[in-house]
Formats: sequence, structure tokens, C-alpha cells
Amino acid sequence: MPDALPLTILISGRGSNMGAIARAGIEGRIGARVTLVVSDRADAGGLGLARDLGIDTAVLGPRGFPDRAAYGNALAELVGRKQPGLVALAGFMRILDPAFVRAFEGRLLNVHPSLLPRYPGLHTHRRVLEAGERWHGCTVHFVTEELDAGPPVVQARIRIRKDDDEDALSARVQHWEHMIYPEAIGWFASGRLVCRQGAAWLDGARLDQPVMRGET
Repeated sequence: MPDALPLTILISGRGSNMGAIARAGIEGRIGARVTLVVSDRADAGGLGLARDLGIDTAVLGPRGFPDRAAYGNALAELVGRKQPGLVALAGFMRILDPAFVRAFEGRLLNVHPSLLPRYPGLHTHRRVLEAGERWHGCTVHFVTEELDAGPPVVQARIRIRKDDDEDALSARVQHWEHMIYPEAIGWFASGRLVCRQGAAWLDGARLDQPVMRGET
């Protein structure tokens, strides 16, 4: 796919979303190709998966940097060497420095395991269950300097079952993450999705609400 959009993915763990995105590109289902996977942890399982898929990998941990800004500058330099058209966060468990976010403004996406703006931050499945919610899901959004508060693009929602625990709920949410994240990246790669004026725009229309997928 010679005209595929070059994509860099940041991970911290096993890289299941990274794998779903990479395979969508390899199979030609989206017009993006993962050219680099970066982890902040050398033991991240997703690094091996990326190598098995023929993708270049790099590790840059925070140790040795005096502060978050210094680490963010180094990370931006590393990512920038591949000149990505888009950077995707896929389980990258580190808050990005504002300078990094600005360096890739408008071409930085994340998937979060909740129906944002509800339940930003960590432990979303546990918090949703403890609150007795009826619905849960995931959100693909553009990244801004405010944590989990960037313009939403697409959400998938699932109905919470009486027998759901954290693991079961996580697995069901992740199933939808693997579908809507490649879909959003495909929209961006084809030029259908852009971020401007503090909002996501799809096919020339401002998304005042995210595109909805999932259960009804």
C-alpha cells in the first residue's frame, strides 16, 4: 500500500489494539500503515507482536530524564524521525507532556475504555460496576493537553450484564475497541476525519456528538 498514511503507535503493555490496527493496515482495510511502535517499557508484550508483524520498534523509558518535559521532548524527537501522519496511543500508560501533544496536534488519537466524558482516568471498569451503571463502552478521541478531554470521534457502548465482573466487562469493551479504533484511523487516513476549531469533523460536518456503535 504505497500511499498508506504512516502511523506510529505508542504502547505500554500487550498491544492488542496496536495489533488490531496494524492488521487492518496490512490487510488493506484502512489506508494507514504502522511504521513504528514505541513503548515506555522494555518488557511490553506488544513489542514482540509488532516485530512478528514486521514493524520497527523502539523503547524509551522515563528513567534518566530529569522530568516529564525532558522525557516528552525525547519522545517527540524519536517519534518525529519517522514523520508519522498520525500518532495513536494504544494503552500508553503515561501522561504526555504538553509539548509532545502540541508537536502532534490534530494528528494524535487515543482510545479510552469508557463513554467519555464519563469516567476519565484509570480503573474505569471497576468504577462503572461500583456505580451501578447500566451502560459502559469505549471512546476514540483526539488528544489534547487535558487528560481524556479531547474531541470525541466514535463511541461503542455495551449494556452491563448482571454477571459482569471487571475482567468480563474489560474483554467485551476491548472487543469494540478493536473495531472502532481502526475505523477512526481509516477515516483520518482517507481525509474524512480532521480536528479543527477544537472539534472533530467527519465528512465536512462537525461532530457535536460522537458516531455511535455497539449495542442498542
